[in-house]
Amino acid sequence: MVALCPKAGVGQEVVDLDTVPRTSTIKHTSKGFTFTTADGNYELQLAGRLQFRFASPFDQDPLTNDDFSEQDQATFKINRARLKVGGHAYAPWLKYYFEYEMGQSNLLDFKVMVERYKGLSLKVGQWKTDFNRERVISSGEQQMVERSLINRPFTLDRQQGVEVYGHLDGGGMADFNYWVSALTGTGRGARENDDLELMYVARLQWNLLGDEVEMSGSDLERTRRPSAIIAVAGAMNRSPYTRFSQSGGGELEGFAAGDTSLYDVRQAVVETAFKYEGFSWQHESHWKHVDDVHQGGSRDLVGSYMQAGYFPHGCLSWVPAELELAGRFAVYRPDVDVPDNLEHEYSVAANWFFKAGHKNKLTAEYGYIAFQQDGVPYNQGSRIRLQWDISF
Repeated sequence: MVALCPKAGVGQEVVDLDTVPRTSTIKHTSKGFTFTTADGNYELQLAGRLQFRFASPFDQDPLTNDDFSEQDQATFKINRARLKVGGHAYAPWLKYYFEYEMGQSNLLDFKVMVERYKGLSLKVGQWKTDFNRERVISSGEQQMVERSLINRPFTLDRQQGVEVYGHLDGGGMADFNYWVSALTGTGRGARENDDLELMYVARLQWNLLGDEVEMSGSDLERTRRPSAIIAVAGAMNRSPYTRFSQSGGGELEGFAAGDTSLYDVRQAVVETAFKYEGFSWQHESHWKHVDDVHQGGSRDLVGSYMQAGYFPHGCLSWVPAELELAGRFAVYRPDVDVPDNLEHEYSVAANWFFKAGHKNKLTAEYGYIAFQQDGVPYNQGSRIRLQWDISF
């Protein structure tokens, strides 16, 4: 492109802008400080995140009736302190990402993604398994202070392995996403498998209105065209564990820690999500079957949650646009053969989004949890939590 200087006069040189060397760029985006080379083939993103939380009289969801009394305390803590590194190398479609939890000295994510083709991509490393929406959504972009009561018994959390995934857009309602994974199945940080069995996970998502629903809580964008999904996923694994968390493999209540390949686990989830004009909805229904391979016996677990939020400014102009109200109901049955064993969660929250949205928000939440167990007195408890989440 050839351009003349604005103040060019007689005899002034004409400058060819295409001959001016391009330089690397440094800028700040929603992904943090971004450094990009002149040719665009290399990019480095650096971001930090802090989450401050106050909770009373307890923070974590009770696991037994005794926990209601044993957790009678007020707590202020730095709940999460994260360092995030991402970007691409050699070409814009060869991407990488690392995430480190500084408070607990845990390497959470390390993955490389080959995303040259929209319909067929490849991922290797360690990441939050693409099984259910609630767990995949970052804790910094949740609508409530924390994930629901059913997250603990049903999440697959972080695993190491390989995944093939893609977006198949046939136009209109013929719009799908898919994920197929083969994973070690022994949890975060596990450097080896316990046997020859792998964890297999598959997920199919139908974007029935032609658009994906962004993987985050709240409709901050006030989506002009409604977006909705229906998704199904399944997983199978044989390992010493009946549950997973950020700490790795563990056991649900009633299951003893055992030796190699003790438990054969099958599970499935159906979920829905919707966003439109400041309103958001998400729901999951889970089923999990656990077989004790060595000792015999089995158990089926089921659970579900429903969650919705809305920015009331959309219909009440005098309400600040930064305010969102949200609510959630969750139910968990740890053993379907014992119908009197039932756990409930009822939570409501108010979010105040500062200029950066999820990157700088304040959340106040009231929650009520109730336990009903066969032969045990009914127990219940309420809690309040206040949280400030900020990324930079």
